[in-house]
Amino acid sequence: MAFNSNTMSRFFIFGGGGHAKVVLDCLQEQGMKIEAVIDSKFSGDLLGVSRLPEAPPDSWNSDKIIVAIGDNKVRKNVVKTVGRSFFNAIHTTACISKNATVGTGCMILHRVVLQAGVSIGHHVIINTAAQVDHDCKVGDYVHLAPGSILCGTIEVGEGSLIGAGAVIKPGVKIGAWATIGSGAVVIKDIPDYAVAVGNPARIVKYIEP
Repeated sequence: MAFNSNTMSRFFIFGGGGHAKVVLDCLQEQGMKIEAVIDSKFSGDLLGVSRLPEAPPDSWNSDKIIVAIGDNKVRKNVVKTVGRSFFNAIHTTACISKNATVGTGCMILHRVVLQAGVSIGHHVIINTAAQVDHDCKVGDYVHLAPGSILCGTIEVGEGSLIGAGAVIKPGVKIGAWATIGSGAVVIKDIPDYAVAVGNPARIVKYIEP
């Protein structure tokens, strides 16, 4: 995915931690200039880009942002607070079917595969080498951790986390704001707010909304 260097917009990253570092590296690799990284919790440059505690006051007319924060709830809160124009970060090694759809503010990183009929919501993280097979539907603010695999016709509700290396069986539905542990193998539906771990995955607790 190439970026138009002639655009009048400036580009900002919200979030200055480890995930933001990966997203920034992805964008820089494509020759994209990031004006600043916005985060009040960290100081110093990030990969040569200035970290600022807040966005410059003149940055909101035509500028675009991406919220590169790994925590799904925090990312949603920041998106709702900022409420501005967003852009996607898509690594050049990602393999995305022409018959897949991707929302705004998404981060699709190194060696991701999105197959035909896949639908990705807004502000979703598809992390390193994650695979999403045909006709899966991934809701807003989801995070698919590195190496996770969604087999065909799976639905993942808003804000859910699919842990690193987890595998979801075809046709399974993952509820909203659920957590699937790293390495889990999910063979049946998981309800909203549930935390499931193991092989086969079992529910160990629920997280309060």
